[in-house]
Amino acid sequence: MRTTVRRHLGKVVAGTAIAVAATAVMVGITLPGTAGADDTGGGGTGQSAGQAAGQQQGDAASGVRPGVVEEAPAEGAGGKGRDPLTDDEIARVEKIAINRQQFDAAENVDGARGPQRLGVELAEPAAGEVDDPGAPRRAVVSFYDYKHDTLVTKTVNLDTGKVEGTGTQHGVQPPLSAAEQNEAASLLIADPLGAGLKADFKDATGKELTSPDQLQLAAMVYRAVPGAEPAVLDACGEHRCVRLLPKVRNGPWIDARSLVVDLSTRKVTRLTG
Repeated sequence: MRTTVRRHLGKVVAGTAIAVAATAVMVGITLPGTAGADDTGGGGTGQSAGQAAGQQQGDAASGVRPGVVEEAPAEGAGGKGRDPLTDDEIARVEKIAINRQQFDAAENVDGARGPQRLGVELAEPAAGEVDDPGAPRRAVVSFYDYKHDTLVTKTVNLDTGKVEGTGTQHGVQPPLSAAEQNEAASLLIADPLGAGLKADFKDATGKELTSPDQLQLAAMVYRAVPGAEPAVLDACGEHRCVRLLPKVRNGPWIDARSLVVDLSTRKVTRLTG
């Protein structure tokens, strides 16, 4: 006999339905630097670029040292031609891409200094280099600056260690990193509108939900749909807004699609449409 679970947030649902919805949103999405960012959603299962280096500078009495931009590490193992980027190459270009001035002027998803790292991918060769076996390897590094709600991409020449191109875009929302998903879940758990999520989690597990680590997360970038939500969400698309698809680890999915987390303002809103 099927056991009925009490509904708080909306419902605790079987994994298949929401998994299919999440998969549909994530199909075909790429990070900017090749075909550009998808305007309708983002996936939460891709590789995390990690959180931006540095933390908010405390006062002198706190004993916390101010964040600094690290020097680019020595060149380590590298690939050739169209080989996938190595770990050493990824670490190196992430350090090269942002200088101290840019680091200090930006904020990550936590509000700390430095932009939010999103990802690194191998750049396509220039038009005249397609058939050149000696063409330089380049990488495109993507960041999101929460202070200015700006997507920043840098093209780094792996052979010379120089930044060859910079792109700055407003209103472009690439897929969310794992760090951004976790921050969105933390904000939801702490918000009064997260009460239903916590109640559904307790129904499913018998335990209190206190941390994103207790959930398996997928997420979609949310863009404003005029007339379909409260006016407070009209900025979504310019702001970085998220709809979470949380799943109890080794358990059911919890339907949280009626809630939107605006990571730019750090506020949670319930959809009315």
